[in-house]
This record gives sequence, structure tokens and C-alpha cells, in this order.
Amino acid sequence: MSLKTLALISFCLCLHAHGEPKSRSSKSLLDSDPDVIYLDQTLKKPIQLTVIKEAPVFSDKNGSTRLGTLKAGQVVPLEAMTEKIYRVRGRGTRDGISGWVAPWAFSSTDPEFVANLKKLYERQTLVQKLIAAKQLAIGMTLDEVTLSRGKPTKTANRKTAEGQSGRWEFIEYEDVKNYVTEIDRSTGIAYRRLVSVTRTEKSKTAVEFENDRVTALEESEDHQGNNTRLIVPPLVFTW
Repeated sequence: MSLKTLALISFCLCLHAHGEPKSRSSKSLLDSDPDVIYLDQTLKKPIQLTVIKEAPVFSDKNGSTRLGTLKAGQVVPLEAMTEKIYRVRGRGTRDGISGWVAPWAFSSTDPEFVANLKKLYERQTLVQKLIAAKQLAIGMTLDEVTLSRGKPTKTANRKTAEGQSGRWEFIEYEDVKNYVTEIDRSTGIAYRRLVSVTRTEKSKTAVEFENDRVTALEESEDHQGNNTRLIVPPLVFTW
């Protein structure tokens, strides 16, 4: 292979590496910020916002870098939010755009929409803290329970005309090693020999639910005290 060919291949490889941006998960970046609530983890049906005014779109919640302008007269999905700013995806004045936009650019037919959105933010902030601490609370959804504790050890589900109810159990086990003391016949020295391992139940948390909402909690060993944690159920939005 000639030197010219090698040089051409090297140039193409460098051009390819610089021409394609490294893929970064915006979701993982947002999840690392405790002030941001990422709504696709929370709501099965996305919240839609009507854009009533053209508005600047920023790359982060602090408005450090302006990416462009969100075009008015469209409906956009709410992807994430803080207490003061929303992250949406829609059409810009030139092309598609995604980023952070001030709340004044949006409207809803529901007069309680802004108040309910604030309640949602407060609820999900609390839920994120519970999940981070692997705790549970009455009012959580089953998806939130799974994010906090993982898959249940045991499940029991019941379907009726009114809906679905059931019980999940999360059991933690502890392995106890059993030894016997014996004497070495050749040396006369005593030593311990492992004869068996017994698995015992260390703690158990039972979760009772109705229609995807936790209605009761039962803990056999409560490391957090006797206070049962309560949160409001997820809000239902109309627009």
C-alpha cells in the first residue's frame, strides 16, 4: 500500500471521528440533577403544552446558552421540569429544537394546570428522594415501587370488576454459618469446622395496592421508625 493511500485513509478516519458528535444521553444528565424531574419515568401519558408565544430555547435550566427560538402555535410534549422552567421538544423557527423554555410561553385549557403542575413537581421531588433511599410510601405507583426496591420476592394479584388489587412482598435474607468445634487428632489443636449455612429471613416489607396505587405498607423490621410515609397519588392532567 502506498504512502498516499495510507495518508488518505488516515485523513478519512479523522474526518469521520470529528464529524460525528459523541452520543450523550440527555436523560442520564438530567437524572443526575436533583432539581430536575424527568417525566417519562413518571407519566404513562405525556403532558402536552400549547405554545402561545415565540420563546427562546436554552441548553440548560439556568439559561446559559441559547439554542434558538420555539415557534408559537404548536403543541409540544413536556419532557422535564424544574420549579421555574420546562424542557420541551418541538419546532423552532428554522427546524426541530429541544431545550429549556420559560413557562410564560405556554398555555392550557385547564385553569388549574399551573397549580397542578407545581403539585406534580413537589410530589415527584419527594418520590425521587424516597427512591434514592430505597424507601416506600403509601400513594406511590407500582412503577415507583419497582424503581425503589426492584422486583418483588413474592406477588399475589387479584382482578375484579372494579379493577386490580394485590400484594407484593420484598424479603431480605441473611445467611448464618454454623460451625462445630473439633480437635485435630494429630496435633491436639482445636479448630472450628463449617457444617452448614442456614438462610433466615432478616426483614420483610409487604406492599398492598389497588389499581396501581400503594394503599398499605407492612414492615416486619422498620429501620426508619414507626412513622408511615404518605404521599399524594399522581395527578391527572387535562388540556
